[in-house]
Formats: sequence, C-alpha cells, structure tokens
Amino acid sequence: MELVEFLLRWVHLLAGVTWIGLLYYFNFVQTPFFAETEAGTRTGAIQKLVPRALWWFRWGAMLTFLAGIIMWLIKLGQFGGDFFNIGYGMAITIGGTMGTIMFLNVWLVIWPNQQVVIASANKVAEGGEPLPDAAGKGQWAGFASRTNVLFSIPMLFLMGAASHYPHGESGGGLAVFWIVSLAVVAIVELNALVGDAGGGTKKLLTSIPGVIWSGLVLTAIFWILLELA
Repeated sequence: MELVEFLLRWVHLLAGVTWIGLLYYFNFVQTPFFAETEAGTRTGAIQKLVPRALWWFRWGAMLTFLAGIIMWLIKLGQFGGDFFNIGYGMAITIGGTMGTIMFLNVWLVIWPNQQVVIASANKVAEGGEPLPDAAGKGQWAGFASRTNVLFSIPMLFLMGAASHYPHGESGGGLAVFWIVSLAVVAIVELNALVGDAGGGTKKLLTSIPGVIWSGLVLTAIFWILLELA
C-alpha cells in the first residue's frame, strides 16, 4: 500500500505540474500576447497552438484529479470518521475541493467554450465570418480560467499544509471551519459562472495582479481558519 500511495502521489504531482503549468502559461503568457498581437497571428495560433496546449491541459487535469481522488479515498479509509476532525483531513479536503472545482471548470466550462473559439478561428481562416457567440464564449472560458488561477494559490498552500504544516486535533472551531471554507469556495466559483460579465467582483478576474492578490487573500483566509479550528 505504501508503494501504491507513493506512485499515486508521483502521478498526481507529475500531472499536476503539467496542468497548472499550462494554466499559468495561458493566463500569464498567451492571453496578454493575444491581446497585443495582430489578428492573423492570433488566428493562426488559435488554430495550431491552442488545440495542442488544451489537449495536454485537459488530460493533465483529468489525471491529476483521478490520482488525487484515489489518494483521498485511501486516506479516508485509513483515518475513518476522524478524518474530517484533524488538520490533515481538513486541509487536504478543502484543497481537494478546490482542485475538483478547477478540474470541472476545465472540462465543463473552459474546454467546451474554447472549442467554439477554435471553430470560429477556423472559419475566419477559411475566409468566412467569425461565429457570433465566439467572443462571449471566450470571455466565459477566460473567467473560469482566471478563477482556476485564483484557486490554485490556496489549493497548493493547503496541499502542502496537510503534510508539512504543524496541526493537531480540532480545537473546537470545526463547524466554523467547514461552513466558512465551503461558503467561500462556493462564492468564488459562482462569481465566475453567473452574473454580469463586466462588473462586480469579476473585475478582480480581468487583471493578472488582481487574480494573484485575490489568491493570496484567499490563502490567508484559509490559513486563519486552520489556526482557529
């Protein structure tokens, strides 16, 4: 079982580096480049570069998720009912919840919408008109992608904290930890999926510094919740 857990962790880390590395590439490199480059260059990249990157991106997410959920189930079986009462179980479960939402964003939001963007670029390259909903689909995918960047910062903190940050049994703030943590995660995700695309808290998702600072603030919130639990 120790060998199985080690191999699962290795696969989880290898696939996770691939997934999150491409997530940061899309948001920190490709998106700013597309905003500054000419339409012809952008169309060519969407046709030839983006589909390749998205293949590794979405299957990296899939493998990361599958290895992670199997490890989580193994740990749940080892600890039994006490799993959600100890710091390890609390940190790894909330971190895993964010990772699961990120995985779902990739497959249910980013990839389907990017397919429309790619199809529109293909039509333009063939001399046709862009698909009318391509811009809106691209924006929706962008908000989900930026939300994944935001989630990745506290997620990685909690994944590391589960094994390497000192904590013990819950000190009595268990209910507060779970209620506040799950509520915060839900609010951040709903912000990406619903509401006015141009206003409100979505403004935090329109700039890279805004996303990074939001991720750091969210990390601080979870850190405090762990300390109080």
